[in-house]
Amino acid sequence: MQIVTRFAPSPTGRLHLGHAFSALTAHDFARERDGAFLLRIEDIDAGRSRSEYVDGIIEDLLWLGLEWDDEIIYQSERLDLYAEALERLKAAGLVYPCICTRADIAASASAPHGEEGSPAYPGTCRGVAIDLSRPHAWRLDMAKAKRSHLVWHDGDRAIIADPERFGDVVLARKDAPASYHLAVVVDDAAQGVTDVVRGRDLFAATHVHGLLQALLDLPTPHYHHHALLTDEGGERLAKRHGAPTLADLRAAGADPVDLIVALRARAPK
Repeated sequence: MQIVTRFAPSPTGRLHLGHAFSALTAHDFARERDGAFLLRIEDIDAGRSRSEYVDGIIEDLLWLGLEWDDEIIYQSERLDLYAEALERLKAAGLVYPCICTRADIAASASAPHGEEGSPAYPGTCRGVAIDLSRPHAWRLDMAKAKRSHLVWHDGDRAIIADPERFGDVVLARKDAPASYHLAVVVDDAAQGVTDVVRGRDLFAATHVHGLLQALLDLPTPHYHHHALLTDEGGERLAKRHGAPTLADLRAAGADPVDLIVALRARAPK
């Protein structure tokens, strides 16, 4: 079976060194195994995605010498696939509509903490008749959807899936036809991705992804979560922290060959 990896950035800003490291790690994983490396643009968030950032992603990857196989996939062109997956979950009675705002959820003093330290959804709309003419999201009913003995693999480790701690996650947002969780499992399966090589910051989300793959009868890729690049203060490189972009480095005269060599020296062995 051919190894297939992917790099799947969101076009909400320019790429920085952390993105370059993740793209390179996924690229090299495939190339070292005579596999395919795919590029997917996760532009499902119409409110934040920008065409100039899509152009920037392509420009930056080519500047680094990272070439991909096959055509670029755009999530904004695949909405029917996400809708179909959501309908399957609706038909199975595993999702419910939710009109709660983030402020409503944050105000729930009894809410446990879920993804990235934010309050897990307390189930306010679960089992409640909702007027679907109002803006609403669709949430996974975790109590109904949970499965026993789900296992996914991170590198050489077998991980027992524990999606329940995230509560009833959103699968379709009020302002977007699918959430990251739903879109990513549908796309990875459709593109035949065998190995997901991505940052350690997405390790926890894989618990949810493993459950969705089981519910939708999709294959579960092998996962490889790599360490994140950090700055001199130990803070991980991120758009919101003002990490220098590849465009900035290029404008300053950086040599992409030297940059790739330095990044490969930090790659997992």
